[in-house]
Amino acid sequence: MTAEDPDGPGPARIGAQDEPGAAAQDARRKDDHVRLASAQHAEPRAHDFDHVRPLNHPLAAGNRSEVSLRATGRVLDWPVPLYINGMTGGTAHTATINRALALAARETGVPIASGSTGILHREPAAIPSFRVLRELNPDGFVMANVNPNLTPAQARRSVEILEADALQVHVNPAQEIVMPEGDRDFTRWSDNIAAVVAEVGVPVVVKEVGAGMSRGTVALLRDLGVAAVDVSGRGGTDFTAIESARRTDGGMDYLAGWGQSAVEGLLDAAPVDGVDLLASGGVRHPLDVVRALALGATAVGVAGGFLRVLLTEGEAALVARIQAWLEQLGDIMTLLGARTVTDLRRVDLLITGPVREFCELRGVDAAAYARRSGL
Repeated sequence: MTAEDPDGPGPARIGAQDEPGAAAQDARRKDDHVRLASAQHAEPRAHDFDHVRPLNHPLAAGNRSEVSLRATGRVLDWPVPLYINGMTGGTAHTATINRALALAARETGVPIASGSTGILHREPAAIPSFRVLRELNPDGFVMANVNPNLTPAQARRSVEILEADALQVHVNPAQEIVMPEGDRDFTRWSDNIAAVVAEVGVPVVVKEVGAGMSRGTVALLRDLGVAAVDVSGRGGTDFTAIESARRTDGGMDYLAGWGQSAVEGLLDAAPVDGVDLLASGGVRHPLDVVRALALGATAVGVAGGFLRVLLTEGEAALVARIQAWLEQLGDIMTLLGARTVTDLRRVDLLITGPVREFCELRGVDAAAYARRSGL
């Protein structure tokens, strides 16, 4: 899930503060997103991760004490290959959520991304609800999140407010199309992203909000100077379904499940060199994290699952959950004989079912993944 609940483009909507009730609409939308996103994660669903199965080689298992969780890519260098993905901010309720997320990140050492900060440029009173991510987590890796219509100056200001180590730019055309008040012109996004990369002063990560990325999109983003791409795919929070539920005209629920999964995105983007790949969307447990890492992700983001733990069980339970995930990641790596995160890319994977069909249609050699170790 990615629940950064995008709050609309910069220049196109900056003037919205002049409309009656615009601030109240922003706040209502953000709180709606949290409520509806959490509800989606209450029901079990089928996931493409289940069609990626590590092949067991019992005599290849390693020594747990030699396993390192450090995640190192071309640009990113994190102590663990797990991060809290962008969720929310901008209201009193979401400020409480961000406070708890910041403390969880501080206690566990995982990087964290903010929700979309576009509202900061319309409503300065929203700043504390985002700033808390840095204030309570002063030494952690924090990413600010913006939409692709903000100007470079606005993006830089979001980074400054959070003292962010990197900037996420979320792209979400399917969500915008379903959102009644959403964008209808996406032709400037590539140029805007390139301008932000050139001026923002920190590494830029571009991510979908749950509809996946194609090989060509990842290659284009690399060529625009983006440091990392989160292929965030369907299977987690479905923002087309959320925005459909917010409509009063019968909705567009037939677009639920639009796009590719994170698994498909990683397989499709594997041939693209020169950019770090991240993965999120539908990550349910540490085995899904290992699957994504074995498919080439440098690190894996979780939002919806962690949000639900926080809302239903509390802050201490979230800290315990993340700590357990990190411990179990090391255990699974030991089982697979991987001393480092990068070693997981040599693990044999059996790719089956609809994911294998995707590979056939996109020209990906699924069988090669089953013979990577040479065992």
